[in-house]
Amino acid sequence: MACMTALSVSLPAQAAPRPDALLVPSGFHVSVVSDHVPGARELARGARGTIFVGSMGPGRVYAITGVDGGGPVVVRTIAQGLNLPVGVAYHDGDLYVSDTQRIVVLRDIENHLDKPPGPQTVADNLPYRMGDHSWKFIAFGPDNRLYVPIGAPCNICDVGHDFGRIISMAPDGTDRRDVAFGIRNTVGFTWQPGSDVMWFTDNGRDNMGDNVPSDELNRLDTPGQSFGYPYCHQGNVPDPEFGRQHACSEFTPPALLLGAHVAALGLRFYEGTQFPAAYHGNLIIAEHGSWNRSQLAGYQVVNVAFDADGKPKAPQVLVGGFRQGQHAWGRPADVLPLPDGSVLISDDLSGALYRLSYGEAAPTP
Repeated sequence: MACMTALSVSLPAQAAPRPDALLVPSGFHVSVVSDHVPGARELARGARGTIFVGSMGPGRVYAITGVDGGGPVVVRTIAQGLNLPVGVAYHDGDLYVSDTQRIVVLRDIENHLDKPPGPQTVADNLPYRMGDHSWKFIAFGPDNRLYVPIGAPCNICDVGHDFGRIISMAPDGTDRRDVAFGIRNTVGFTWQPGSDVMWFTDNGRDNMGDNVPSDELNRLDTPGQSFGYPYCHQGNVPDPEFGRQHACSEFTPPALLLGAHVAALGLRFYEGTQFPAAYHGNLIIAEHGSWNRSQLAGYQVVNVAFDADGKPKAPQVLVGGFRQGQHAWGRPADVLPLPDGSVLISDDLSGALYRLSYGEAAPTP
């Protein structure tokens, strides 16, 4: 695929992408869509195929055209000066973007990529406390409501129901409802096709050792479920400080343990047909990678299949090689299946967007 990139960004990538170092199962291929997307995090696709990308450090939101093959790949900055605008969600022609304390919207965005509108605030005064996990992955559910996480403002603390939850709201920011509780930090959720059941990742706490607790893949069956934080981790490990207050049996256990400190972030169900049949209906999860484990873990994209009873199986590496030993050059943050059956992967360390495809290898740019 052609990969000419017209730039409206000036920040350099933090590390050069190395697609030749990536390891994938036989028949799969990885190509670089663009390496000019500094801090690339959550991905969303517009009705005309524009790929929208949130970012962490740069405070920018990008629009990338040409990804579907209709011309050269062009990267535009459509918003900047925001506070950790990690989350992007496209809905009815508008692009919703997360800030640490509000949700803003860029109206009719695909008609104004070259002269983007200023962001309008649709939801203000979101719970905020200076500390960790104030950045937000956002998404519209099958009910056309916007889902927003309120992460715990700490590694471990008891903040009641003000934090550590997921809420939903109408597109205009009204009618806020609590969806789930007991969640330390989810930076990825999605809905299973056919059932509309919500699945989400949750990052386990730090400072309990290299191997405990595990990050979680959770399934929400009933609004209002609680998943244990800060009292219980990975469904069966009481917290050393808060665990005596509530038994683990009081909470919904994870559907699957993903591994300690892998930092599981964005996830999507694979509904395409380009990949082999064994991948159809599976979850694809980006693991951003550990930051304080003595031996690095994560830094990969994994595939989670389901058994005949609908229970998730152990994750299998789909894209590895973002690290060699104790050195990492890339950190996957989100995944996004495309209509042609390929999958986009964002990497905020190298500021790149990759395409994972199956079959004939993409032409060299």
